[in-house]
Amino acid sequence: MESVVCPVTREVDVYVAMGRARDMATALGFDDIDRTRIEIAVLELTRNILTHAGSGELAIELVEDGERRGIAIEARDQGPGIADIALALRDGYSTTQTLGAGLPGVQRLMDEFHIESTVGVGTRVRAVKWPGKRTSGPGKVRR
Repeated sequence: MESVVCPVTREVDVYVAMGRARDMATALGFDDIDRTRIEIAVLELTRNILTHAGSGELAIELVEDGERRGIAIEARDQGPGIADIALALRDGYSTTQTLGAGLPGVQRLMDEFHIESTVGVGTRVRAVKWPGKRTSGPGKVRR
């Protein structure tokens, strides 16, 4: 399984995407802790799609860097976009009366984190996890 794209249009799609990510992470040799981190990142990103955009998709793919093989998850939607990305990445900030832990949590759980958003056009979040690499704070952020 090199890559899979999961449509996200209803609640059940969240769990389908989590299962696909878990299967790929297992095939790539991720340990239980990192598999759980990946699943939580998928959960947060897919729930964000449903909450803020109504629908979108989540791509899960094998990524390689030399001898390393990791997993990338990319959430894409055509929702309202994020006006202030720096604010959206702050713990506790929410536009929907949630805990505001989604994007900052994904950023911490993954090794690489990239977000692009245009108001009125949509949002794309890409996060990568490498096996054996321990996250010790926020993932590397590119905007």
